[in-house]
Amino acid sequence: MDVITATSLTKRYGETLAVDEICFEVPQGATVGLLGGNGAGKTTTIAMLLGLLIPTAGDIRILGHNMATDRFAALTRMNFSSPYVSLPHRLTVEQNLRVYGHLYNVKHAGARIAELARELDLGGLLARKAGDLSAGQKTRVALAKSLINRPDVLLLDEPTASLDPDTGDMVRSWLERYRAQSGCTILLASHNMAEVERLCSHVLMMKQGRIVDRGAPADLLSRYGREDLEEVFLDIARNRGVAEVMG
Repeated sequence: MDVITATSLTKRYGETLAVDEICFEVPQGATVGLLGGNGAGKTTTIAMLLGLLIPTAGDIRILGHNMATDRFAALTRMNFSSPYVSLPHRLTVEQNLRVYGHLYNVKHAGARIAELARELDLGGLLARKAGDLSAGQKTRVALAKSLINRPDVLLLDEPTASLDPDTGDMVRSWLERYRAQSGCTILLASHNMAEVERLCSHVLMMKQGRIVDRGAPADLLSRYGREDLEEVFLDIARNRGVAEVMG
């Protein structure tokens, strides 16, 4: 069953076409990568999925709900993480998490915060103001915020940005376990190609607002004759098509 379905999804800002009639599905329990360079349309796509932006055209269905007419029914079962969206700086980490726990009507929010603090190594950060955290600490707190309601659909924008290799590996392992145990469906936007190869069963490659290629990581590597996704990413970014690469 497809948990996320986008059909002819389009977003235009005046004369600028940010997302151009893209279509894709994300099956239940899968982790799908949304890849592309800066300005490819990834963030705009995620914002439309969250209902933060209204599409110019096209349809979005998440968890069986039409996001144009019934998005709040889906949003209670979704969440989002991005290190580029700041939490209120004057609140402590624990206060921020309690606010989101209240917004999502999380029962026993204190216990849930304590659980996330243990699993994401946030114990020493709970009493600190969000504005005083390092970039890597903010990334981990943003991830904790996205998990406060045990979401069925998780949208992740660069979930390991600014993390050192050890902490990044810990977060990826945690995400793998969470998906396996909960059946959560994940859409992951990342510039870390090794991360995408590890976590994602399917990849959508975006460029200039369009999906220009898609498939399982192994299929893309075979199609382009490459050894890793970073090389495939560069081929697409530099307009080297399959025929030219394989030529």
